[in-house]
Amino acid sequence: MKAAWYTQNGEAQDVMQVGELPTPSPQAGEVLVRLACSGVNPSDVKSRRARPLTDSLVVPHSDGAGVIEAVGEGVSPERVGQRVWVWNGQWQRPMGTCAQFIALPDAQAVALPDGVDFAAGACMGIPGLTAVQAVILAERLAGDLRGQTVLVTGASSAVGHYISQMVCMAGGRVIGTVGSEAKAAHARAAGMQDAIFYKTESVPDRVKALTQGRGADVIIDMDFSTTARWAAEGALAPHGQVVCYGSNALEVSLPFRPWLFQSMGVKFFLVYELTPADRKHAVTRLSEMLAQNKLQHSIGARFTLSQIAEAHRAVEAGQTVGNVVIDL
Repeated sequence: MKAAWYTQNGEAQDVMQVGELPTPSPQAGEVLVRLACSGVNPSDVKSRRARPLTDSLVVPHSDGAGVIEAVGEGVSPERVGQRVWVWNGQWQRPMGTCAQFIALPDAQAVALPDGVDFAAGACMGIPGLTAVQAVILAERLAGDLRGQTVLVTGASSAVGHYISQMVCMAGGRVIGTVGSEAKAAHARAAGMQDAIFYKTESVPDRVKALTQGRGADVIIDMDFSTTARWAAEGALAPHGQVVCYGSNALEVSLPFRPWLFQSMGVKFFLVYELTPADRKHAVTRLSEMLAQNKLQHSIGARFTLSQIAEAHRAVEAGQTVGNVVIDL
């Protein structure tokens, strides 16, 4: 099979290789998926640059979509020919989705409705599931989001684009942080009602101005290293909740007194490590949205397998509005 891989950490143009690798065979409990698209996420490029290799080579990327080609022992043969999207393709295993085929556990290949194309399916594993789990946790912590104000940091990002849509579906009001007018337009198309240009505006001051001084009821956050301070400065209402899935700094100083005296809470989660119950709930809810065609999908750039280095550089640059995918 054609595939892309690397054997050492480094810059994409220096370490990525494209060529032929053996086609895997599905083992017991597994399916073999012929992939049509592979999704490229920030975590994929960070892994290539810095995560130590534990195997001789790594085929990158955790997200993808395609058609089940074969099944292993114990898997229903009726799955052959089914359109699917996959999750955790390269999580704690070397063989990811940047190849024509992937063999992985049956549960990690989820049915993809006929009306959803493979490029969109390749955005479900990390962006889609992160978004739906964030909203599920927000509802769990803050209750029904109908009528509540939700600050979405990075509202134009791949994850933020889906979060904004899901919050709006739940009846919430979305305030989003964005970096440019073009990104604001993209986020508004997903339902964001008010934009905050975090590079030039005080986010806490703008949130307070937009909420009559109260702050947001919930913050769904991609960078706790800045949100910890914003929340303490009034961006989060008393008794408000932060749901966080990322940080630009590994060590974050938390201004404890305002968090304590305003009884604010924070819940962190990693989409790769959801509990089985949470994973099932998130996959089910996301599948319902896809089946009902409720989601807008945004593919910002498409590359061929031979352009894998360019695709990684596009994600690293952070200027592409929408998801980056590889057509296989």
